[in-house]
Amino acid sequence: MGAFPKHALDSLNWMAAREAASRPGSTVIWPFGAVEQHGPHLPLGTDALFAEEVLEAVLERLPMQLPIWRLPLFQLGFSPEHGAFPGTLSLPAEVLLQVVMSVGADLARAGFQRLVLFNAHGGQIALLQVAARQLRAAHPRLAVMPCFLWSGPPGVSALVPEPERSDGLHAALAETSLMLHLAPELVGPERPREGHPDPAPPPGWSLEGAVPNAWLTADLSASGVVGDATGADAALGEALFTRLVDGWVALLGDLLSSSWPPRP
Repeated sequence: MGAFPKHALDSLNWMAAREAASRPGSTVIWPFGAVEQHGPHLPLGTDALFAEEVLEAVLERLPMQLPIWRLPLFQLGFSPEHGAFPGTLSLPAEVLLQVVMSVGADLARAGFQRLVLFNAHGGQIALLQVAARQLRAAHPRLAVMPCFLWSGPPGVSALVPEPERSDGLHAALAETSLMLHLAPELVGPERPREGHPDPAPPPGWSLEGAVPNAWLTADLSASGVVGDATGADAALGEALFTRLVDGWVALLGDLLSSSWPPRP
């Protein structure tokens, strides 16, 4: 095992952890990924790799004296929508809820003031929001922020043209391009374009959005791709990575310099 990453909570001894938790604004950030199919051209661990790479780049730019520490990546996630494809490993919802509740309870008892759930898998956004609300209700002095890697930083979605911005839901232009930038050796030669609903949804309805549908990938796609990966390239991936990292550096920096959110 190599050196611990920067800001790693598990690199501290228990006395240092106690001191860390007691600092004003003490914040723990916990990256979440998944092990699930990402088409014929991307690895099962795509979301986990994205969470780890973006978070490490962000923490490298945050000063060591800031009161933020990271937990190890939680790689297994909630991915039932991809269950028809071999290699997908999905935890039951109640298990992931219990994991967040248990770890969060320990952090709260230690005295940490904030927990950021830094999630890179779109299929567990709602579940981690539920977990965050339950954890906050059980431990009111621990602020809990369930965040999604691709949301929050400004200008990220603007790099992806329509209709892919709305319809590229999985293993499509954005994810393929980001992987071509971060780990091109893991990207296969295929660039599928698949997953458009047939028949199309009636007016006002969509796969995701204001009036969503609990879709399963196998309903839409034989390849596992939902969207259009044909135009993916490393230059777009680099631009996406830059905006993601810049955005999260700014967001976390502003959080750490504030007393938000209010606590009882």
